[in-house]
Amino acid sequence: MSSFRSKLVRAAIGALAGLLAAFTALASAELVAGLVRPAAGPVTVVGGAVIDRTPAPVKDFAIRTFGENDKTVLQLGILSVLALVALALGILALSHRRAGAAGVLLFGVIGAVAALGRPDSTGIGDVLPSAAGALAGALALYLLAAKAVRAPAPAGAGGENAAGGWSRRGFLTAAGVTAVALGRFFTGRQGQGAVASRESLVLPEPASPASAVPVGVQLKVPGITAFTTPNSDFYRVDTALTVPKVDAGTWRLRIHGKGVTRPLTYTLDQLLARPLIERDITLTCVSNEVGGPYIGSARWLGVPLADLLKDAGVIPPSRGGKADQLVARSVDGMTLGSPVEDVMDGRDAMLAVGMNGEPLPFDHGFPVRMLVPGLYGYVSACKWITDIELTTFDAYDPYWVKRKWARRAPIKTQSRIDTPKPFARPPAGPVVIAGVAWAQHRGITRVQISVDDGPWRDADLAAQAGIDTWRQWSYRWNSTPGGHTITVRATDGTGQVQTEQRTRTIPDGASGRHSVFVTVT
Repeated sequence: MSSFRSKLVRAAIGALAGLLAAFTALASAELVAGLVRPAAGPVTVVGGAVIDRTPAPVKDFAIRTFGENDKTVLQLGILSVLALVALALGILALSHRRAGAAGVLLFGVIGAVAALGRPDSTGIGDVLPSAAGALAGALALYLLAAKAVRAPAPAGAGGENAAGGWSRRGFLTAAGVTAVALGRFFTGRQGQGAVASRESLVLPEPASPASAVPVGVQLKVPGITAFTTPNSDFYRVDTALTVPKVDAGTWRLRIHGKGVTRPLTYTLDQLLARPLIERDITLTCVSNEVGGPYIGSARWLGVPLADLLKDAGVIPPSRGGKADQLVARSVDGMTLGSPVEDVMDGRDAMLAVGMNGEPLPFDHGFPVRMLVPGLYGYVSACKWITDIELTTFDAYDPYWVKRKWARRAPIKTQSRIDTPKPFARPPAGPVVIAGVAWAQHRGITRVQISVDDGPWRDADLAAQAGIDTWRQWSYRWNSTPGGHTITVRATDGTGQVQTEQRTRTIPDGASGRHSVFVTVT
């Protein structure tokens, strides 16, 4: 029994040594990434490689299942695998220190290969974080294992080992303090320059302010979605495992490519010196299921994108222009493709710098993001934008198109029931059914309700703030006891009625009509 207990204690100490070495490796790697390029951190590059190689249906499942926590789940999965491997390597290192250390170095190679394979890779410099982390982790495991293998001293020897070296408590305390200090140093330094640049940014007044929101836009119905979505509640769907924190002082935007007669480069100050527009615009993610939450409306401040393109000499294809696709690139290498014609047809496409009266939050693209009313985000809403290239749809497939999503993706006419909630149990009598409908850049002209597949009845529409925003609606229903299915449909400004045909989000957005089942008591 004593021998078994001794082996168990030995394995536990080895496992802890492995975990501490792994933590040291990750903290060291992220420290170097913070100095070189945060996006080159090993968890970020490995996670990005996993995302890039994940089939579109699996990504769609992850978003449906985990929502905005999908990236957190992936990161936890990666860290869990690393922890299990670290445990095994720590135990191995007690008997074979070189083999254990070599195992840590192998993970550094994996991280380096993943870094070089990322679309935003800047070359050999991206290898440094994974290499530095692997070396630090391997060295830490080798030294910790060397200390841990010394047998504990006999009872009464003061807790020191026979070699006169370390007590078990001393080993754990020293290793833990080293790792925690390293981690705190890393977390204390990450992104400080970017945070300071955002805090010091003062947004100028728009040359073209947004119109006052009409009276009656917001219905006084408990449970209905607010017309303007607070920044903290605005949905976030992207592939960035680590939110890029870009220093506004070093940010640059380049405009170049096919049909560009005057390639241009802008600083943020130069963009802010141009006439800005302010508009209420509703954004929708293509991953939004029928009745889903990935939609929000905000008041955006930005530079008209068409004006920037005209300054660069770009001509829309309808007037003989050479380029029909605008490819926007993010600082993390993401590429999105938008139709040049849509960007330059007079709608309020912009490079946004402000959101609901403040500089863009980091989650939503600080310092600059792109948005085009009427198009799903994956073809229009590039966050952390740093490059605009004019090209053609035939010549280049952006990130999502390579993964079988549609090249062109106008937002489909949709509506959602916000109240009553699914499976609600309202009392018999008057029940207010209410929600939102949207068809950006076409507007909503009619919303209808059907109960139990009965006749369609017109709902009352709230005031409309513009064709680029969603519109609230309500319907007073005289309910009767029992189970009932409530269905909604909308009609857009072109007269197109929302289809009842159900499709999934892939390849160009979900369609169908939202229904809820309630039991009236």
